[in-house]
Amino acid sequence: MVTNLLSVVLGSAGVFFFVAGTVGLLRLPDVFTRLHALTKADNLGLGLILLALLPHAPSLFYGVKLALLWVLVLIAGATGAHLIAKRALRGDGEDCSDQT
Repeated sequence: MVTNLLSVVLGSAGVFFFVAGTVGLLRLPDVFTRLHALTKADNLGLGLILLALLPHAPSLFYGVKLALLWVLVLIAGATGAHLIAKRALRGDGEDCSDQT
């Protein structure tokens, strides 16, 4: 009972951060603030959802796989954000925020 309630609370908080990151992606003015909002909120949202799933993992092996998945997504998200920001700083990409 308590485990299920904790999972629902953590999962709901994770979904909230995913929605907040999406709103930040759509509403913020430039590429750097959009990247910041999206990467921070999505990483926290995924972490909370995986924490919600951990008590329901059938074995320790599945729990370790969930934790490894989160670490890999953190690394991939940071790498992707770095590459997008580096390209935006160089100015060799088309900025989509100025199009109407």
